[in-house]
Amino acid sequence: MPDDEIILSELNDGDLVEQMHDDLYDGLKEEIEEGVRILLERGWEPYRILTEALVEGMRIVGIDFRDGILFVPEVLKSANAMKGGMFILRPLLAETGAPRAGKMVIGTVKGDIHDIGKNLVTMMMEGAGFEVIDLGINNPVENYLAALEEHEPDILGMSALLTTTMPYMKVVIDTMKEKGIRDDYMVMVGGAPLNEEFAKAVGADAYCSDAAITVETAKELMKRRHNLRADEAGAA
Repeated sequence: MPDDEIILSELNDGDLVEQMHDDLYDGLKEEIEEGVRILLERGWEPYRILTEALVEGMRIVGIDFRDGILFVPEVLKSANAMKGGMFILRPLLAETGAPRAGKMVIGTVKGDIHDIGKNLVTMMMEGAGFEVIDLGINNPVENYLAALEEHEPDILGMSALLTTTMPYMKVVIDTMKEKGIRDDYMVMVGGAPLNEEFAKAVGADAYCSDAAITVETAKELMKRRHNLRADEAGAA
């Protein structure tokens, strides 16, 4: 064993959390799992571990990804390490009824089988404390509608990587309008060929160019939604 090897259990809480941020950045899944277990043993609330150790660590990863310091393979490793920690925390969070940042249903649209970007968004959103239901690839409008009804999310996310499948996003949004449920959800779209103008044209609430921006946008939309509801309640 090298002299400089860090023994996680010997670190105090503050140093351990800092170390976990570094380990998340480096994509060290086993170390993250160990760190989570140590903090639980020390009596930390699951929600506190989620926010201070994991979400904060992924926030740093997100910033460096946005700024081009980290790239997709490294972020996927970080997200995978985060998943290891979440696997331990998720049942405990459910038990304690911990607050969530929000809930999102996400899927790649019909005719499109690309999912790396979507998977990255899913992981980063979970890393930011959101509950995410991932519908996978090639989703017809029926899949989205069924998921909205079943899971009652705050946000619907749609992804497309082909110019030929992009227009299907409008089909989904138009169908939501026909059914009178469009305003019940915030719709976010993303994928390489999309842009701001396209998102506006199809009636989405937001266009997100990458996973880090998706997280920031989702938080912003949730804040707006809470404020709107508070105003409505006040006016009632």
